[in-house]
Amino acid sequence: MPAANESDTGLSPVKLSRLSKRGVLLGLSVAQLIALAIGVASFIAGMMSGGTWMLYSAALWAPAVLIGFVPLGGRPIVEWLPVALHWTWRTMLGQTRYRARITRPRPAGTLALPGDAAALRQYADPVTKAVMVHDPHAQTLTALLEVHHSSFVLLDPGEQERRVQVWGRALATGCRSGRIARLQILERAIPDSGSGLAKWWAEQGNDDGSWVSETYKQLIDRAGPAGERHISTISVSLDMKAAARQIRAAGRGLKGAAEVLRQEMRTLVTALRAADLEPSDWYGPGQLSIMLRSAYDPEVSVALERAGGLGQDLATAGPVAVEEFWDRLRTDSGWHAVLWISEWPRSLTFPGFLSPVLLAGGVRRAFTLLCDPMRADQAARDVRKRKTEHISDRTQRQRIGQIEDATQSAELADVLQQEADLVSGHGALRYTGLIAITAPTSDELDTAVSTIEQAAVQASCETRRLVGQQASAFAAAALPLCRGL
Repeated sequence: MPAANESDTGLSPVKLSRLSKRGVLLGLSVAQLIALAIGVASFIAGMMSGGTWMLYSAALWAPAVLIGFVPLGGRPIVEWLPVALHWTWRTMLGQTRYRARITRPRPAGTLALPGDAAALRQYADPVTKAVMVHDPHAQTLTALLEVHHSSFVLLDPGEQERRVQVWGRALATGCRSGRIARLQILERAIPDSGSGLAKWWAEQGNDDGSWVSETYKQLIDRAGPAGERHISTISVSLDMKAAARQIRAAGRGLKGAAEVLRQEMRTLVTALRAADLEPSDWYGPGQLSIMLRSAYDPEVSVALERAGGLGQDLATAGPVAVEEFWDRLRTDSGWHAVLWISEWPRSLTFPGFLSPVLLAGGVRRAFTLLCDPMRADQAARDVRKRKTEHISDRTQRQRIGQIEDATQSAELADVLQQEADLVSGHGALRYTGLIAITAPTSDELDTAVSTIEQAAVQASCETRRLVGQQASAFAAAALPLCRGL
């Protein structure tokens, strides 16, 4: 008798939208069109001038065609130019290196972080006792909590399907109010300090002094630091511009913004509990400071968890030194590299497809999913715009006799499916998947990156290293502050 597959037992496969690669005109990007225009103009000018001017013009149109259409690392060379130029400019200005000025106290209320995160401020909410992080440039206010949950892969398919449905409704709450700037789901795999096993033994064990209990305690002491622990957090960021009216009504300033954010926090907690998740109390300054310190100084994370009250000051939670390279980042006691999930599975897949990445053993990493909610009217306008552009491009290709390939047809089908979902009342979120990988040395980092890249292949995902922007990518992927790229 054939075994029942997952779809027969209640778990439905899903298909994720692919990243659109449609250009401005005939599949060409703006940069490619500019390079093409320069090449055509110089070629025509050389032909009209005649003689040796034709050879001189080749010095302009030949490189323009080369950088506009020759691929490098899967992208035309012309699309690498902004990244390379920005990296060169930052290197010349010394912005790729950071050293903490320990003799100069930082302004009160700052988080002591490098780069563009130096402007972040902390606000202690007197009601929830949570720490809220204010970004004065992006005009956002962020709070976070930890989420405990049962192992999804061990549930039966029917229960998995139910969990997927209620989790989707929980995410949809971020689209309804129009005041949420971003949701961040961060899942970290870190070495276990042994505190979890010790706590379990203290609560569940029978310490009667017998040989069995003594042996069990010794095993816990030895196995604890060698284990691995997974921590999941959810951060919610309030868009202070979109909520300006509600903030004014609540008292203006950070006090009014905190009141509005508390409303979104209560809504999120209710949605998480409805999804059979166990949210913790909202993080305070001490918990956030340990999380930030551990991200930049991974070697001290176990000691901080064991020490208890140490390292809980946000004013000193940042790194002492950061050095950014083209494809990696070096901080106090670790080397880091950030991968971007550039392609999600293109075929039908079942929930839990990220298990090879999330459960990869022996690699310290942080997986982040950035969710940018879109209001229903904005999402509808965006879908209509992309639908019109796809249809216009199809008409233009038919006019010039260009054959439409399967990728273009699949992208149009994704747009039509998104339109149908919006009509059915679903929310729209833009997803960005990032993986921050950490290792003690540069060589070990390369090995860990290869392991995660292979795990991503098993999950039917395509990853790309975010070269030239590793510092900002690390802040977005490893820190629970709803930072974007």
